[in-house]
Amino acid sequence: MRAFLRGLRRNQRPGRAGSTSYRSSTYVPLAPWQVRQRRFRPTRVGRRGLDPEEVQEFLDRVADDLAAAYRALGVSRQETARIKDALKRWQTEQARRTDAGRHR
Repeated sequence: MRAFLRGLRRNQRPGRAGSTSYRSSTYVPLAPWQVRQRRFRPTRVGRRGLDPEEVQEFLDRVADDLAAAYRALGVSRQETARIKDALKRWQTEQARRTDAGRHR
């Protein structure tokens, strides 16, 4: 999951760490609402094309997966910020202790 989310953040394909970006710099990832609102032309008479209900069910599933990935990414970013803040506080405290020990 972490590799997948890192890939999303770097605009890379999941599981291909170190590869070059396959998207242009102007690429904007799809949002769940964009997938849900996407509509396809109805099929022609005579059962040609795709079943609109089946397509919509699939798009809803994709949108749900995107929403879950974005939620997980948000949680991950919050956890990263929390850990960075804790590390800064710890480093500051260690620096103070080291300085206090030198000045005795």
